[in-house]
Amino acid sequence: MKRCNNLADQHNYKKILIGGAWPYANGSLHIGHIACLLPGDVLARYWRAKGAQVFYVSGSDCHGTPITIRAKEEGKSPKEISDLFHQEFCDVFNKLGFSYDLYTKTSDEKHIEFVKQFHQEMYRSPYIEERTVKQTFCPRCRKVLNDRLVLGICPKCGASTRGDQCDTCGEVLDAESILNARCSECNTECTFEESTQLFLKISELKQELTALLEAHPNWRRNAVSFTRRYIDEGLRDRAITRDLDWGIDVPRAGYENKKIYIWAENVLGYLSAGKVLCNERGIAFHELFGEGAAHYYVHGKDNIPFHTIILPSLLIAHGGNLGLPDEIISSEYVTLEGNKISTSQNWAIWVKDIVSRYHPDAIRYFFIANGPEKRDADFTWREFIERNNSELVGVWGNFVNRTLVFIVKYLNGVVPEGVTDTLISSRIQSGFDIVGQKIERGNFKDAIEEAFDLIRFGNKYYDTKTPWKTRTADPQDCQNTIFNCVQLIANIAELLAPFLPFSSEQIEKWLGYTFSWKPVEIQSGHILDEISILYERI
Repeated sequence: MKRCNNLADQHNYKKILIGGAWPYANGSLHIGHIACLLPGDVLARYWRAKGAQVFYVSGSDCHGTPITIRAKEEGKSPKEISDLFHQEFCDVFNKLGFSYDLYTKTSDEKHIEFVKQFHQEMYRSPYIEERTVKQTFCPRCRKVLNDRLVLGICPKCGASTRGDQCDTCGEVLDAESILNARCSECNTECTFEESTQLFLKISELKQELTALLEAHPNWRRNAVSFTRRYIDEGLRDRAITRDLDWGIDVPRAGYENKKIYIWAENVLGYLSAGKVLCNERGIAFHELFGEGAAHYYVHGKDNIPFHTIILPSLLIAHGGNLGLPDEIISSEYVTLEGNKISTSQNWAIWVKDIVSRYHPDAIRYFFIANGPEKRDADFTWREFIERNNSELVGVWGNFVNRTLVFIVKYLNGVVPEGVTDTLISSRIQSGFDIVGQKIERGNFKDAIEEAFDLIRFGNKYYDTKTPWKTRTADPQDCQNTIFNCVQLIANIAELLAPFLPFSSEQIEKWLGYTFSWKPVEIQSGHILDEISILYERI
């Protein structure tokens, strides 16, 4: 087992795996998905700028019951449905600037082959056991029901639930454990038949999973509490095969009519995608999943047990000395105008719609600065508009516009000569240090607020120095002021580039430099190209 790492001290790590959760390809993405996935792109852009070799991977989860349900409703095949939404996901991620090194899908042949080989090797482990178990059956529909097709009462919290996971308390369930089980299609009470399945003996991994948790006290609070609860309440063994029609074939004799259970293959997508990139880059796979790399996993809190319990259990059971999770970036939920997002009731804002109407950096800014990092966050149109107009336009856009327009209007479009103010140099350097540390530790709201503090400092400096007056009263002081404002703008754009890549790229183009995570100086004499407004008011 790879040693546990603390990323706050990993400045020397050269390979960084960043795994974004794999969204189900059974419907459009809503704003809650984007809010929990955006931190992955911030991390990827930051670590690339630091010089690390980044493996930023994710993909569409194309197997599982939700897709087969939708396919049946629309008279299409599961592949048709999953391919349709996979393409939609690729489109919206691209429009929002997600810089995946590989965004793939679980129906991709490379993923399927990787999973089969992984399972074949894992089946030799003492943690895999064949058992005869009860299997949920609907006597009216006359078919086996997988867990998501079973409705009932959660034995943990008493809420209505499906048979796979309780949306209310987050408990991961088996259909036979829920109370008053009935078929979701016809509401008939379920019966149970016997079936032979392969099980992963998670209950025997308590020591290893506890050690993983205790080695990472700085995981987000929800990850620590959820994981601790699962361990303390007793880890349960879970089936890794199921009697399904849609999924990855089980690579074991006698299991020809079964599929690998979705939770035992989709989390392996981080490894399969990582291996594809390793092959493309001429890197040995063990270098990415061995001692020389650090791993981030970025997802919503409903996915915590899959990344802190199930994924580590699969990796340990495999026995290949594969690296366990280092950092868990687990977000809380996003609500909409004070109410829980509900796709079934169409109470949601679909990402494909919002990206077609608004600047991608306005969307990114809202869900980072007002994101569900430590507690649930509420999206309201009023606050979205207010944050864009008062902060992006009124604070950052205003500082950039007033400085660069001044150069074009009064200084012939040429960056004037000047001497960098020592206080400004100090503020810039500390900005890189502080913002970088906060990003590495997963404190994205604090990180972007630190950058905006520097913007406010710049605006105050501009106001205090009154270049519109010194332009005629003291031209040398005016030029020095504008020179220093240009240095602030260039370096703030660098600090904001992981968060707001589109506008930062525009500033880099205007000022003629290349983004890297270190202070930059714009030389006097640089000629500005045509300047435009950075952000539009909503």
